[in-house]
Amino acid sequence: MRILMIIDGLPGGGAEKVVVTLCQGMQKLGNDISLISLRDVCKYPIPTGIHYQVVTDTCRKPWRKITELSRRARLLDDAIADLERQQGTFDLVFSNLHKTDRIVRKSRILSTDNLWFCIHGILSTSYLGHRKGVDRWLKRRKIADIYQGQNIVAVSQAVGEDLRDNLNIHPKQLAIINNPFDIAEIEQLANAPCELAGKEYLIHVGRFHPHKRHDRLLKAYALSGVQAPLALVGTGNDSDIQKIKNLAEELNIAERVLFLGFQANPYPLIKHAALLVLSSDSEGFGNVLVEALLCGTPAVSTRCPGGPTEILVNAGMTDAIAELNEDSLGQKIRDVYKNPPNIEKALMQRYDLDTICQQYLTLNK
Repeated sequence: MRILMIIDGLPGGGAEKVVVTLCQGMQKLGNDISLISLRDVCKYPIPTGIHYQVVTDTCRKPWRKITELSRRARLLDDAIADLERQQGTFDLVFSNLHKTDRIVRKSRILSTDNLWFCIHGILSTSYLGHRKGVDRWLKRRKIADIYQGQNIVAVSQAVGEDLRDNLNIHPKQLAIINNPFDIAEIEQLANAPCELAGKEYLIHVGRFHPHKRHDRLLKAYALSGVQAPLALVGTGNDSDIQKIKNLAEELNIAERVLFLGFQANPYPLIKHAALLVLSSDSEGFGNVLVEALLCGTPAVSTRCPGGPTEILVNAGMTDAIAELNEDSLGQKIRDVYKNPPNIEKALMQRYDLDTICQQYLTLNK
């Protein structure tokens, strides 16, 4: 089967990692995979054998923003047409991330029959949460125009429900397919040396972004009374990181908060942690929760819109779900840290790479 993945760049986020993992997994199952990036940025190694192509927009005219989507769609169409002339028609096409979807919807050569839009997040929170009045109404309408009546892959049940309940979007077909994990590879990477091995500490893995709510995390950690250090793994802009450092000082926990920055292989740090904490306002899926449980590390999460609640319920860890406030999260941190649950890794097999890839491949009907 010939499969095309399209994404607006590969700068290092969770959705981008999912796309690369899917490409690798579907190729291993004997499929011919092409990956088109709409920006020349790539933080992930592209697996050998996958056709990777960057389709960039070089327009610098003053009115470029007005014509951007249609112009970039034409460039994308040209690239797809060339690939299909050389190697044959694509059987399945997947568009990933909202900016990509806006461009892909203006394509004139892609058939809606085999085109699927993959929704990786809670769109109502990400794109409407900070908007009000007419601005909110207009953005909601624009989002609906893109996805209404289209084939949709949602990475969690909550993502699919958000489209229907909060955005009034009714897909032509809706498939709920969780994110994939190369379990054997994660377990192997987790065995690498770890600078904090043998020490008690908690960990949070995620970029510094308002939706990740590092402020809630630090306040909850301070309220928990847990004295083991809190390691923060992730990058972000300097101002966001400095705000969190300042908050740590205000809460008198600065000496116990470790800023470890971006880690190419975070799995050893996750494996040796006593507890992983997710404090977000929303998560399309919640990759780091699955990764923690695969590493044998207990996890606590806010009951945020998205996949985290589904993941912890499926793992039999409903007691590890906190409400969306620091008091509740702090209590769950304290409780789970003092009484860590047994983790049944067999329950995580539902997220295995081959299993998830097979679900994607069945969309070719």
